[in-house]
Amino acid sequence: MSSDDNKNETEGKSLHEEGMTAETEEQETKNTQELKNELEKERGKTISQEKKIQYLLADFENLKKRNELDVQNKVNSITDGMILKFLSIYDDFVRAKDALSKQNVNTDGLDAILKNMNSFLSEHGVKPIEALGEVFDPALHEAISIKNDLALDDDVITAELRKGYILKDRIIRPSLVEISKKHIKEMDQNG
Repeated sequence: MSSDDNKNETEGKSLHEEGMTAETEEQETKNTQELKNELEKERGKTISQEKKIQYLLADFENLKKRNELDVQNKVNSITDGMILKFLSIYDDFVRAKDALSKQNVNTDGLDAILKNMNSFLSEHGVKPIEALGEVFDPALHEAISIKNDLALDDDVITAELRKGYILKDRIIRPSLVEISKKHIKEMDQNG
């Protein structure tokens, strides 16, 4: 082989290698771009999944809070019912004591029982609603009669017919009361 033939063969190989290198670089660039596109697609999926997880966590927290509230409401309802039944018995003891006191009967035993009942109510957060002499509040009181009294302002409670109670921050039984009203009839000047 002559040196010219070697030179031509080397130049042919170089051109072929350059062609291969350009083709390979082009393929690598294409592959790199495809990989970048895939990576962006996967990033988008990841972001989407993260958002879904955040929404699910928020839904779970809301459900947890709602369940806790439902349980607390159920407990409050049961507690209120039991305390109301207890208050009915308590009222009976108070009426019995009052009736016996009017007959001049010794009520020391009833006084001790009522003291224990009052302690029980206090320990469980039950407080009586103050009514007598107060201004009528429909959230705390239930007016069942009206007394005409010019000496008092309107809606002053003149009598408490049944004691009302608050358990913690809930009104479990409103006070039954009598309220005052001023009834001043104005004479019709025309006739």
